[in-house]
Amino acid sequence: MVARGEVTLGILAGGRASRLGGRDKAWLQRDGVPQVLRIARRFEPECGAVLVSANRDLPRHSRLGLQAIADRIADIGPLGGLDALASTCATPWLLTVPVDIVDANDCLLRTLANAGSDGAVAEDDDGVQPLVALYRVEPLRDAVAVCIAARDFSVQLMQTRMSLARVRFSGFRFGNLNTPDDLRLAGYADG
Repeated sequence: MVARGEVTLGILAGGRASRLGGRDKAWLQRDGVPQVLRIARRFEPECGAVLVSANRDLPRHSRLGLQAIADRIADIGPLGGLDALASTCATPWLLTVPVDIVDANDCLLRTLANAGSDGAVAEDDDGVQPLVALYRVEPLRDAVAVCIAARDFSVQLMQTRMSLARVRFSGFRFGNLNTPDDLRLAGYADG
């Protein structure tokens, strides 16, 4: 098991949310709580630090006590967020979750930590969820650098090259907040 002080939560919130008309998913609200803060609070008992990969409105995150960092390389998708998180992470482990996740089960970190020596990626009833993953930070930094140098920005391919274990969460869906219908079904306010 990974100790709390050895793992940083990395929330991937740097996307454009094009299917939501560009609305920043970090600030979607459920029960009056912004999505980015809801996720940070959910994992606070298990993670010693929180980083947010965000490409807009960084001061707004700071006002909530969250450290937000912008992509160092623009327009390369989630790999840019992983690069920013890995370069800033000060712990040996990085747990990543996308800001548009609807739910995470209580054993997520523990299960991923027990699955592989360099980390693992989650798979739910909808398939592989490449942004829900646990990484040993040093191998992640190396893998991201190789992918960026090769101009190959696929997170799944990077994870395959890292030989990350895949962990199946049967009977569970992490869900995604991609469309207005997704928001309505998950009980989110208009944000």
